[in-house]
Amino acid sequence: MATTLLLAFGLMLIIEGLLPFLAPNLWRDTFRRITQFSDGQIRFFGLTSMLIGLLLLLLAR
Repeated sequence: MATTLLLAFGLMLIIEGLLPFLAPNLWRDTFRRITQFSDGQIRFFGLTSMLIGLLLLLLAR
């Protein structure tokens, strides 16, 4: 279980690092726009991301 969790965390970090590595200007502009969202909008995107991740995990099982 711990190995799988570490692998998943490592993969998440790789995926999260792709955009800043490949297109730093686009990443910076996107991050700047996100900081202007309301708390509710940010929470909605967070919830949506978690639900999509959960759905992917269930489909992969």
